[in-house]
This record gives sequence, structure tokens and C-alpha cells, in this order.
Amino acid sequence: MENKNKYEAYKIIEYGGEGEVIEKKSRFIARVQAAHTEEEAAAFVESEKKRFWDARHHCYAYILGEQGQTKRYSDDGEPSGTAGRPILEVLEGSGIRNLIVVVTRYFGGTLLGTGGLVRAYTQAAQAGLVNSTVAVMRYGYALTVGTDYNGIGKLQYILGQRGIPIDESVYTEQVSIGFKVSYEEKEKLVKEITEATAGKARVDISDPFYYKCVEEAPTIG
Repeated sequence: MENKNKYEAYKIIEYGGEGEVIEKKSRFIARVQAAHTEEEAAAFVESEKKRFWDARHHCYAYILGEQGQTKRYSDDGEPSGTAGRPILEVLEGSGIRNLIVVVTRYFGGTLLGTGGLVRAYTQAAQAGLVNSTVAVMRYGYALTVGTDYNGIGKLQYILGQRGIPIDESVYTEQVSIGFKVSYEEKEKLVKEITEATAGKARVDISDPFYYKCVEEAPTIG
């Protein structure tokens, strides 16, 4: 039996963004990118070091896996706990997975102290995420429903009420429509379709999988 909690929705980076914070003439440049493996994350860190080759620090954090099971961070020479960990806490608060954020610092000549560093790295990471495009991944099914022309209006109404977009429609002697539905909604939706069409609709259901369903602004924690 499938565990519903295991397959909760999560957010991903659709397009990585960039943000910058200046604190006492020190520049903190955050860049965000999707990453699915530690090798991809490491490659992005190296590319940022080459991009900003003359910067003093390149601190980062990443969260990988559908369950967010892999987490790493680095202070890259900053005082322990003042850079990587604050960045990671921003990522954890956002609910986004499979991403890496690198914050590059150009030293401005004035020491910021522990509190100043934590604040600057936190704000830079938040700015990078705010300027990124985020999508939601849901665990669910692809459904294909076949019905006669009398039933199509009912199906469109049901899907419209639930905010479920139709992926494809095929009109021949009958009508076939395809769409995706979340794990939680599937059983009730199939029942509703069956009742609305008096059992005449044919419903084919795929194996469950994660699918991208909607873009939205991230929630920054």
C-alpha cells in the first residue's frame, strides 16, 4: 500500500535567478540553479568560482532528492555557521528541492561580525530565490477518459471546478481527453466522472509518478 505522506508535493526551480545584497561595501551575489545530483551541484560551485574568480568566498547550500534527503552546505572560509548554514535554512524554509544556491562575497574592507554575516548571506539567498521561477511537483496519475459527445460537457465542467487543465483532446466518433490528477484527488474524481456519465465513460489510469503542475512564487522562510 502506498504511503501518502511519502509522496507529498514539493517545489523545484524552473529557472534559476540571481540576487545581490550590499552590506558595508561587501557585495553578496546569490545565484540559484536546479540540481539533481551532488555532481551537478559541485559543477555549479566550480563554475561560480570561475565566473567570480576574484571574489574571496563562494559559500553554498543545496537540497537534493524528492524527499529532500540530501543536504550539504559550506562556509568556504567564513566563520563557522555564518554563511552555509543560513543559506541552507533559507532553502529549507522555501520548501524547494533539487536546487543549489551559491553566494559569492566580495569583501568591502569592513568586518561585519557574526550577526552581520548571517544577515547578509540570508538576505542574499532570499533575493536569489525571489528572482527565480518555481514550479510545483505533485505525485499523481495521468488519466485518459473516453466518452460520447453528450458526456464531454460534464467532464469539462468537473475538471474546471477542480482547476485541472486538459492536456490533450481527441475528437473522433467519441471524445478522448487526457489530464493529470493528484494522488489525493484521483479516487474522488474517478467516482465523480463515473456518476456524471452514468458509468459510460472509460477511464484509463497510469502508474503513479511525479508531474509538474503549476508555477508559483516561492515561499521564503
